[in-house]
Amino acid sequence: MRAAKVRTGCLWRYSRAMPIRESKSGTENAETIALQALAWIASEEDHLARFIGLAGLSVGELRARASEPAFLGGVLDFVLENEALLVAFAEAAGLKPEAVARVRRQLPGAPIWE
Repeated sequence: MRAAKVRTGCLWRYSRAMPIRESKSGTENAETIALQALAWIASEEDHLARFIGLAGLSVGELRARASEPAFLGGVLDFVLENEALLVAFAEAAGLKPEAVARVRRQLPGAPIWE
């Protein structure tokens, strides 16, 4: 089953039914989840304003950097820093919150927790 991509403003949003395939490489899976998180953040005006403010980027710069693995790691960091945000995103994406933390380690700039 292939997930539908829906264009929301200037970002692509993946439908909730999008399966996370185990056959993808770890980095590819992490990037997919981070892109889902970015689309989810963009769909929530308050979250997007806060993210853009903290990142110090314009909307155009955000679009341009959305394919960079290090930037996507920062997107997951933003989600992971707020438990309520993490739980809401995980629920919307059909993931467990700990899965988001796990995939964060696969992108550049991940903190060393061990």
